[in-house]
Amino acid sequence: MRNATIAAIGKPMQIAFVPDDFDAALRHWTEAMGVGPFFVMERIQLEDARFLGQPSDCTFTIALAQWGDVQIELIRQDNDAPSIYRGDYWPGGQTMHHVCLLTDDIAAARAAVESGGGLVLVEAKVGADGAVIYADCGPAETRPNAGAIVEILHPASGNEGFFAVIAQAAQGWDGTEPVRVMG
Repeated sequence: MRNATIAAIGKPMQIAFVPDDFDAALRHWTEAMGVGPFFVMERIQLEDARFLGQPSDCTFTIALAQWGDVQIELIRQDNDAPSIYRGDYWPGGQTMHHVCLLTDDIAAARAAVESGGGLVLVEAKVGADGAVIYADCGPAETRPNAGAIVEILHPASGNEGFFAVIAQAAQGWDGTEPVRVMG
């Protein structure tokens, strides 16, 4: 049965992948799919991150690009910390890992996840005033539901401006400078 409470949280804005080969995935998306440019941010560690209720020092690299109305995110975990990017919550291969919904009320989103029977997997601060949760919203009896995670993001100040830069760079992109590493 469809859980309408999750759909009502916010607008889907992103599809994320945790590919076996990050660099090959970047080439696939930029060359075969024609999506880009990708903006890469290396060695990210979220503040006050918790995975399944325990502190997490997961460090990861992301690449973001816009494809029409949808942002594409590629993720590579850079250490061996327990996380949703390894183990039971990583489907492997090139399959979708999660979708991201935007919200302006992370507490209400968390309540909707929990009232719908979802399990909060990750929670963390994002910047000075943002927050994120990742949830397994599938049936409890089938957990872990790898590949069916929902990220719910309350963007930090400035994030939406950065997302707009990514979207603008994609408009009319001619294939030059397909990967842009952020400093």
